[in-house]
Amino acid sequence: MTEADIKKIVLDIVADIAPDEDLSNVKPDINLREQLNLDSMDFLDIVMELRKKHGIEVPEAEYPKLASLDSCANYLLPKFKEKGM
Repeated sequence: MTEADIKKIVLDIVADIAPDEDLSNVKPDINLREQLNLDSMDFLDIVMELRKKHGIEVPEAEYPKLASLDSCANYLLPKFKEKGM
């Protein structure tokens, strides 16, 4: 599992949650909610999908660590490695 793999996983989840959003120009270092039309429920859906599809738990206090694609990759990479992925 690489950071690029994690970014793809996050973007795939966003694509399922917000199918009308254009994800082709998402900048990895800018807040996802600022770039895309995502509300707090969409963000919670991302967290739920990470748990459902990949068994990754994200405590509420750590939600800010999922703000951008880069921060998602930095935060989730060790969690995926713990799972042996």
